Amino acid sequence: RFIAKPCAINLGIQDSGPHRAQPNAILEKVFTSITKSPDGRRLEGLSKQLDWDVRKIQRWFRHRRNQDKPTTLTKFCESMWRFTFYLSIFFYGIRFLWTAPWFWDTRQCWYNYPFQPLTSRLYYYYILELAFYWSLMFSQFTDIKRKDFLIMFVHHLATIGLITFSYMNNMVRVGTLVLCLHDASDFLLEAAKLANYAKYQRLCDAFFMLFGVVFIVTRLGIYPFWILNTTLFESWELIGPYPSWWLFNGLLVTLQILHIIWSYLIVRTAYKALVRGKVS
Repeated sequence: RFIAKPCAINLGIQDSGPHRAQPNAILEKVFTSITKSPDGRRLEGLSKQLDWDVRKIQRWFRHRRNQDKPTTLTKFCESMWRFTFYLSIFFYGIRFLWTAPWFWDTRQCWYNYPFQPLTSRLYYYYILELAFYWSLMFSQFTDIKRKDFLIMFVHHLATIGLITFSYMNNMVRVGTLVLCLHDASDFLLEAAKLANYAKYQRLCDAFFMLFGVVFIVTRLGIYPFWILNTTLFESWELIGPYPSWWLFNGLLVTLQILHIIWSYLIVRTAYKALVRGKVS
């Protein structure tokens, strides 16, 4: 409200929403209770009932669907908030982990487990991340429903489960590595969105391509060969198959499956961008 909105207005982003549909009780009831995209048969029936042309009814439903979409200003403010959080927490994580021995040698995650001290910096890192992902989980149900709703819902459940579970079992060392790795690319995607909303197309394309490279390197390269290697093999070797080994690694593998799905979507978007000449 006090930072993102003035920035958006200075960049020329207007607070004007889409064209609002003409108030109509019958069509509104159909829209909210039956369907948002009526088929030809229903359109014919509504046309006779209201004595409206079919094209006029189609136009009404299009306007009504667009009416529920957030404005560009709203999306800009949302992305700016996420960009700020992701960037801040990533640099906090890097600064904290740079002096941590397990950042340079993942076997340190399991030495003397579970009797490892929980420092205040590590605690705040965990609590901030957990609070943020809970906020994303709740806001999914109040925000406009997006195409990747189900995948994001599974991702948030897996993330919250992992953060909570690893904290309860004092697996916080490897947990910090997972958190920092995931934050490495997220702020770049939000930066690309901000540039897109502000109509800086070249900047948007550059950020998105950089995001794609960082995402694929971290999620398909570093994550399986660094994180999964230590949780699946090094932990088994050093402390044996502890009771929660299967659940913990099951959640981590679920994240890897989501990484593969998203990587496919990113590559597909990048390919379309090369063909079209811009990221949309």
